[in-house]
Amino acid sequence: MSQDYHNNPQLAGLALGKSVTYSDHYDVSLLQPVPRALNRNMIGLTNELPFSGNDIWNGYELSWLNAKGMPQVAILRCTVAYDSINIIESKSFKLYLNSFNNSRFDSIERVKSVLTTDLSQCAQGTVTVDIIPNCEFNHQQLHIPKGTLLDTLDLSFDEYVVSPNLLQANDREIVQEFLYSNLLKSNCLITNQPDWASVFIKYTGPRIDHESLLRYLISFRQHNEFHEQCVERIFCDLMHNCRCEQLTVLARYTRRGGLDINPFRSNFESPYPDWRLIRQ
Repeated sequence: MSQDYHNNPQLAGLALGKSVTYSDHYDVSLLQPVPRALNRNMIGLTNELPFSGNDIWNGYELSWLNAKGMPQVAILRCTVAYDSINIIESKSFKLYLNSFNNSRFDSIERVKSVLTTDLSQCAQGTVTVDIIPNCEFNHQQLHIPKGTLLDTLDLSFDEYVVSPNLLQANDREIVQEFLYSNLLKSNCLITNQPDWASVFIKYTGPRIDHESLLRYLISFRQHNEFHEQCVERIFCDLMHNCRCEQLTVLARYTRRGGLDINPFRSNFESPYPDWRLIRQ
């Protein structure tokens, strides 16, 4: 799969895996899009998507200068609609945010306006931006997950290849469950850097065998794919192999390069608030 992406001309211009020069003055040209269709075509998704949702990005290294040249710092919260044409490539996002560092803006509202415009144009879809100033940092609360943690299961593994056929469900028993695991790990599609996440699965349908689900999630451990694409793959595999009637999949990834990405996909409910977990 990775080789297909490396050879794809739509990704040839990305800065992934390449040496770059950091710009400390505002430069919108640093943003680079990745078409969502690349991965969705590979997993059989068409224009009629089986889910809705969003991708919430949190940026912890947002800084700029005010009109007097005084440094400002804030946390960025950016929400990208699931049906945007593009994913915003994460390394380009970091480089773009760094370009604000020595650029002057006359107000926080102006920073928000610039971010909203630039990110919306890159994503080619709906993007909303919130900026949390440093005077409000202490208001950020950690979320304590409620549900069934799968990680206490005592299993043996000797293979780490994504295998949807691991998933098993009992058609004779229809249930509602909220399950989660902190053991999801995948790798960056190009650089092979590790991506760590907690994944949450809420469903109604045939009872999913917990051991089979945990085995499936751990099978991503050496898988190369972007965050958003992993979540959509999990959603589609659960729908197909476990015949869920209602399904939500949310992954809360740890930050890399000052950014965390948190994709949410569901066929029956609205996106959750921006949970912040202990590892974030």
